[in-house]
Amino acid sequence: MSDPNLEQQERLLKAIAARFGAECAPPRSAFDRVGGSLPGLEELVRMLEHSSHRRWTEKPVDAALLRVLFAAALSAPSKSDLQQADIIHVADRLKVQALADLIPDMPWISQAPVVLVFCGNNRRIRQIGEWRGKPFVNDHLDHFMNAAVDAGIVMAQFIRAAEAVGLGVVPISAMRNHSAATSDILGLPDAVFPVAGLCVGYPVESGRIIPRLSMDVTVHTDVFSEEGVQEHIDAYDQRRHAQFPLRRQRYPDRYPDVPFNGWSEDKARHYSVPERAEFGDFIRKKKFSLR
Repeated sequence: MSDPNLEQQERLLKAIAARFGAECAPPRSAFDRVGGSLPGLEELVRMLEHSSHRRWTEKPVDAALLRVLFAAALSAPSKSDLQQADIIHVADRLKVQALADLIPDMPWISQAPVVLVFCGNNRRIRQIGEWRGKPFVNDHLDHFMNAAVDAGIVMAQFIRAAEAVGLGVVPISAMRNHSAATSDILGLPDAVFPVAGLCVGYPVESGRIIPRLSMDVTVHTDVFSEEGVQEHIDAYDQRRHAQFPLRRQRYPDRYPDVPFNGWSEDKARHYSVPERAEFGDFIRKKKFSLR
């Protein structure tokens, strides 16, 4: 008879190795130091096996379940208890299509059973100051960042909750490519801005673990370190290419083909072309000074 705990341990170690490289996975003896059973092991495995989904079944997401997921998401930590994150459930399919039309290379937006937009909201705290007769004197970059981070944390917690009940999701940061149009479609007032969209539904198929940079690059002890970072990225390029080679070379009209099109080549090309350059102007028009 199989041991469910051992099976979960095996999945956890396998997921870490697939995501970050075998050298990043802890030894199996690590489980012995916690008595052979790690609290929350099933949840850790689910998080490590996370994947994005862009195809869903026709099964609808129950409205009551969605309400529970909203509650779970909005139970996330909030900077100074300011609660500056809002969720817009875009239930009107005409509005969904209008959002999808802004990003024609992402047809899964219009196909998703549920479309959400996570927003930063600095408006409420300004209104509260007016209602209570107090000045709002924190008109600077940090108060924008606080609202944006709150919204990002709430979205991350929604994703975690959604996957726990068998749903699949994919974030849509490209909505910020069209912030003003998105804001108009959703009727966002001053000091409320879109952070990202999220498509939600029951996935057609199980996902794939996409490799990430080694934790030797992204986890630091005591001080930030870039020791060996180029070598680690070169190794990551090879590891990722072996599992998920890129199908095309980005911006062929700007750059000649290269013999090896790894992740770093793709991302170097990606950020060589201006993207969302107007976002700062949009945010300032939303009454954030960004000083």
